[in-house]
Amino acid sequence: MRVPLSWLREYVDLPATETGRDVQAKLVAVGLEVETVEQIGAGLKGPLVVGQVLTIEELEGFKKPIRFCTVDVGSANGTGEPQEIVCGARNFAVGDKVVVVLPGAVLPGDFAIAARKTYGRTSHGMICSTDELGMGDDGTHGIIVLPPEHEVGTDAIELLELVDEVLDIAVTPDRGYCLSMRGVARETAIAYGLPLRDPALLDVPAPNAFGYPVKIADPIGCDRFTARTVVGLEPEARSPIWLQRRLQKAGMRPISLAVDITNYVMLELGQPLHAYDRTRVDGPIGVRRAQQGEKLTTLDGTVRVLDAEDLVITDDRGPIGLAGVMGGANTEIADVKNGENTTEVVIEAAHFDAISIARTARRHKLSSEASKRFERGVDPQAAAAAAQRTVDLLVLLAGGTAEAGVTEVTAPSAPRTIAMPADHPDRVAGVAYGRETVVRRLQQVGCDVYGQDELLVTVPSWRPDLSEPNDLAEEVIRLEGYENLPSTLPTPPSGRGLTDRQRLHRRFGRALAGAGYVEALNYPFIGDAVLDQLGLDADDARRRTVKLVNPLSDEEPALRTTLLPGLLGALRRNDGRGSHDLALFETGLVFRPTGDETRTERLTVDRRPTDDEIAGLNAALPRQPRRAAVVLAGAREQAGWWGKGRPADWADSIEAARVIAREAGVELTVRSDQHAPWHPGRCAALFVTSAGEETLVGHAGELHPRVIKELHLPERTCAMEIELDLLEQAVDGALQAPRISTFPVATQDVALIVAQDVPATTVEEALRAGAGQLLESLRLFDVFTGDQIGEGKKSLAYALRFRAPDRTLTVDEATAARDAAVALAAERTGAVLRGA
Repeated sequence: MRVPLSWLREYVDLPATETGRDVQAKLVAVGLEVETVEQIGAGLKGPLVVGQVLTIEELEGFKKPIRFCTVDVGSANGTGEPQEIVCGARNFAVGDKVVVVLPGAVLPGDFAIAARKTYGRTSHGMICSTDELGMGDDGTHGIIVLPPEHEVGTDAIELLELVDEVLDIAVTPDRGYCLSMRGVARETAIAYGLPLRDPALLDVPAPNAFGYPVKIADPIGCDRFTARTVVGLEPEARSPIWLQRRLQKAGMRPISLAVDITNYVMLELGQPLHAYDRTRVDGPIGVRRAQQGEKLTTLDGTVRVLDAEDLVITDDRGPIGLAGVMGGANTEIADVKNGENTTEVVIEAAHFDAISIARTARRHKLSSEASKRFERGVDPQAAAAAAQRTVDLLVLLAGGTAEAGVTEVTAPSAPRTIAMPADHPDRVAGVAYGRETVVRRLQQVGCDVYGQDELLVTVPSWRPDLSEPNDLAEEVIRLEGYENLPSTLPTPPSGRGLTDRQRLHRRFGRALAGAGYVEALNYPFIGDAVLDQLGLDADDARRRTVKLVNPLSDEEPALRTTLLPGLLGALRRNDGRGSHDLALFETGLVFRPTGDETRTERLTVDRRPTDDEIAGLNAALPRQPRRAAVVLAGAREQAGWWGKGRPADWADSIEAARVIAREAGVELTVRSDQHAPWHPGRCAALFVTSAGEETLVGHAGELHPRVIKELHLPERTCAMEIELDLLEQAVDGALQAPRISTFPVATQDVALIVAQDVPATTVEEALRAGAGQLLESLRLFDVFTGDQIGEGKKSLAYALRFRAPDRTLTVDEATAARDAAVALAAERTGAVLRGA
């Protein structure tokens, strides 16, 4: 909302010395966000006067039309002689009154004016356009042509109100009343402790049976509709300069007198209005929901296909306007410039349902000044005053006559009242305001307050955001000054710290960071498109998502069911920006609905929820397991003096899972698997054993080439995702520190030949089971295939470390344990000792 300071002074008697910066500070203190204070006309210096064109000579021989003019500027040039000026504009004629800047003046932008020779003539000044004076767009894109009643030589700086200050206020959705001069003036009056001249306090005639007929078919969508008629308008009447300038300073373009007046009253009172050419309206005006597929051509010339939820204004032919958003072209006020004229208008001042207007504006991607106000809340009691104000201005400025008929259709309603303890703001703020201060502040915002210890507050019609005691407390606190609230740090109770679960999860992050991974925090939102790119089947559980009612992006309307989309997006962005060797990780919640969730009621915030209410909330939530995921691409080990380096591969992603499992004190079992989005031949399923049962906790490996192509990822990108909650459940009691033995280790290496399709993990499990209690660790250090082994075979070489807790093992004991391990592996997997 752009608020000219000169206009604001009409409603509040601000001290003459107050500047825009001073007003900005006051309004910020009461909670309004004043973004900037624009100094209009800063640096402007006269003489800038009204002149009358005496002669126009067309200059020939130039690439563009040029005119040499003589202009009467009275005594402003010191001689009284006509001023000679060269001008290229063509929208003025002999006898027109124009704005002339004379030598010695300075225009906005530090543009100094001096006599200069151009096009073979000497130009002593300029005939000005709105752009050159920094006035904004007036729709002409040419020279300012003034009404004939202005005297030659009049100071144009004062006439055109070229010097002013404009406050640009970012109005939050709950403060919709400040999208008007009336609302901002009220806040200004409160901030300065001055009386307010409310522009809505007008004498309005009572409704009668002679007004323009109106039929409301949807009283919920439109609970108030006022219609007034003005006839006998002068077709040639133009908006006066003061009206045009106020619209321009507020950021609107003057169009025609009738339209300018409705826009002016909207800015003044906050009530959107619409003026219909009565000769183009066929029958009574109606308000109803649109029929599905019905069409309407709006004022912007676009044919819009209507939805059944759209609220429309109609006559006997059908829709003539999109209620609260934009009028229709078939009842538009005629444009005098096109040889048309409107002499009779019907003025609409209505109140529409905020949610309905907001949905319609978004559905049609049509945000207008009217819809911005309706969706934030418009004062329903201001409709009649706004209609009267419009009628008064049309009679005054357009020479019209107001018909006696007044139509006002209203749905029954009662003022909203809120019961609140008088000390409620004190308890909310922690400051003792006292009853008198609370009552005074609430009365300043327009509330009627009754009662002593228990206050009964009647909320003003222009404040739909005030609905509960905490809203009223906020009004008291902001007007008393947020800066006056004491800063008191809470004292934490002793003996509380991180839980075991929190400490474990932090260790997971530290372990991955220590392994060379960089943490990436991503938005927890996904869309169906990325699930398609990951190649998930239609019945995959990860496709069952929780949809948000009001998502940040329509392309990502659901909560994530896997961490991979966000991580892979981060990897893609970094790779595209030149970082090709990447290892990223993230830990966080995913959201997996089960279908058993229940609906819950919205809880109040004035007390702690009961245990049953908390249980109900938990029952309404989807399952939210905490997971960890990593993605890798490029080099895992850099080349240097220490070696050649190597690229990241599927084994690194499995090792990342082992790093996490070791931190929890859990042993992972790794088996081959096929699971999207991983490569079917390079995918590992990760299991843990708890209470004798194996549980799948995640997957790791190289991504499928098709997924890499769809997501534009580097070749051979690898990933791992594991569920931390399942790892935590597999922890058997407190972690035991490793025992350091004083006895030496006995190492035995063994190479086994098995079929190509036998997983190494199966062989490893058999070796562990056969080796018995003396086996300390087992490591696969070589995989070999070739003609020496035989077709369809592979050689797996393992290093077995044996140690006894109470003695030094003999060679025979270590060999016997190794032979037992090999024997069990041969029995379970058909393994043959290489070289045997």
